[in-house]
Amino acid sequence: MTDEITHEYDDIIGLPHHVSQSRRHMSNLARAAQFSAFAALKGYDDAISETARENEERIKREEEECEYFDDIII
Repeated sequence: MTDEITHEYDDIIGLPHHVSQSRRHMSNLARAAQFSAFAALKGYDDAISETARENEERIKREEEECEYFDDIII
């Protein structure tokens, strides 16, 4: 990359910002909504929650089994 100054856009650099005659100005809230997070994978959050619930149940059962066997051994 060189440090040369190019004058490619000299003809448009001073022009005023375009304002559409047919569309209203978009509010900041509406503009932000376009870039907000979205659910790219439908049902993904539910699947993750279900997996977490199943794992918690399994861990609880294993702990109960350990307590049961501890009681037998002791």
